[in-house]
Amino acid sequence: MKKLNEITPHVGDSMYYLYDGSSNEKLRVCNVYAFHLFNDGPGEMEVNGKRYAIENRTLIFLRPEEQHAFHISSDRPLSSHNLYFDIWDRTIPVSVNRTFIYAPEPFVLHETAASYPCEELDSLPCVFSLQPYPELYESLVTLAKLYHNAAFYRTEMMNSLLYAWILNWYNTIHTHQPTDYRIVRLLAHLNDHPEQRESVEAWWTFCGLKRTYFHALFLRETGLTPKAYHHKLLMRRATHLLLESDMSVTAIAERLGYPSIHPFTRHFSAFYGVSPKHYRLQPHSSV
Repeated sequence: MKKLNEITPHVGDSMYYLYDGSSNEKLRVCNVYAFHLFNDGPGEMEVNGKRYAIENRTLIFLRPEEQHAFHISSDRPLSSHNLYFDIWDRTIPVSVNRTFIYAPEPFVLHETAASYPCEELDSLPCVFSLQPYPELYESLVTLAKLYHNAAFYRTEMMNSLLYAWILNWYNTIHTHQPTDYRIVRLLAHLNDHPEQRESVEAWWTFCGLKRTYFHALFLRETGLTPKAYHHKLLMRRATHLLLESDMSVTAIAERLGYPSIHPFTRHFSAFYGVSPKHYRLQPHSSV
């Protein structure tokens, strides 16, 4: 059984396509892996006999030999960034000469992209919305465009970026990520300014929520209370200042809004298991 980090993807082609309900969108199979990233909706995608809704920023992940069809209205054409790739073979990639077979012809492919047992790869869904994950969406669009824009080392860049993107996608799926837009917006604000000592009341006002619902939603989205989340950000910011600046520990405590070095040292030691001075000297020894 292979692990996902063992993949060696090769991007054979990238294209921007407008689906308008034409006959070449009927039931078919392909001999390589493919991503179809739709920029809009609505529409429907059929994969192995099951229909899925296409909305804004819907990603379709197709494996070799999967039967699929696009059900798009001619009155509402949908654009998509398409990537065709191998996952396990860079030496003799099949995706550079992909093949389609359309119904009612027999779905018999003479050559398909290599495939190996990999539970982590199998756990990636065939349909996934990137709407809540703008970084994933934008990076995949950039990757698709790079295929045509890169003048040098295109293959090396494309393959490396697709490898990183797939691993990032796996992490996103299997790690809890906040999706409520109000909490996501607040987290971005807190990440940018962890040293600001704002009240929790200011945070629920920022989100436009009432206190009780804000606390429940924040805990559900992040797994932490608002104060615990902010404390975690402060401690992370403290490590950056300790390692990347020549500021004294006292100056760092002041920068982070502490009244003196003593509560800062106490909080830091409780969080990391070592004092700020010890962390600066031996950052990898922290617990």
